[in-house]
Amino acid sequence: MASRAERFKKAAIKAAKTARKWAETAGREADRLLAEAQKRAESEQRQMRIKAALRRTGKVLKAVGRAAIVAGIAAGIASARAENRARKLTKKAKR
Repeated sequence: MASRAERFKKAAIKAAKTARKWAETAGREADRLLAEAQKRAESEQRQMRIKAALRRTGKVLKAVGRAAIVAGIAAGIASARAENRARKLTKKAKR
């Protein structure tokens, strides 16, 4: 069975990969939005599509922000735990 530190590291890596995936998605969505915004928004229907695209982009960017925060917290916890375990092992070895 994997140690607690290994599980935390795995969770941190998974969260970071998820954040990266969402960042790529946000980039694609932003590119699509830019292309849509560059077209002239004359008709009411087109304006509604632009507003919907803006809302979707906002949601994606919010999710990316949350995923990045979670990844950072998980990585920090994993790092702190690994550091504490290393210190405990060196103290035990000196005795």
